[in-house]
Amino acid sequence: METYINQLIFGVGPYLAGTVFLLGSFLRYERGQYTWRAMSSQSLDNPPAFRWASIAFHVGILLLFFGHLFGLLTPTVVYTSLGMSPGAKQIMAMVAGGLFGLLCFAGLSYLVYRRLFNARVRANSSPMDTFIICLIYLQLITGLCTLFVSMDHLDGAVMLELAHWAQGIVTFQAGAWQYIVDVHWIYKTHIFLGLLMFTAFPFSRLVHIWSWPVEYVARRYQIVRPQ
Repeated sequence: METYINQLIFGVGPYLAGTVFLLGSFLRYERGQYTWRAMSSQSLDNPPAFRWASIAFHVGILLLFFGHLFGLLTPTVVYTSLGMSPGAKQIMAMVAGGLFGLLCFAGLSYLVYRRLFNARVRANSSPMDTFIICLIYLQLITGLCTLFVSMDHLDGAVMLELAHWAQGIVTFQAGAWQYIVDVHWIYKTHIFLGLLMFTAFPFSRLVHIWSWPVEYVARRYQIVRPQ
């Protein structure tokens, strides 16, 4: 039974989550463009603390995302050829992840409190708004908890298993889920919450991440004439 659950969540789950993530985002953009926005609550409550918390959250989560992306998908031969051992890479990832994670945690803690306990913001929040911010918060907490587990094995062995799993998934290798069968449950929980977040992505305000203002940089200046 345990083998079946591991295969379902960590073998099939990433492809299900990826399909919903991409196809769901496309369909929402095609069918629901009026809902394709960040739905900011800034106009409801905009103290200085909110602005700083929002910046800390967005900077922290972007750095964490790209850190995970390059950390998991960079082949071992690339950094070992540069003289970096798996253990050294793990320590670097722990330090960077810890700093970025704490930055994100500080900002998100205020945003979660504001979402749940500010009457005006709570009244204008949909169930999905509350669900997704709490999911990200729980995902962040489990990620920070992995740092304490990682301190017990600084040789990089577990990080290699996680990287092999991620690289096996993106290259469609059969049996990639077996790489993480024996890793600590906190890593599995962190991964499961990440897959859940990708699955919920198209149905939440997170879709605004796709809308990078690329055209804004090259567009012509807008001339406003004085009255």
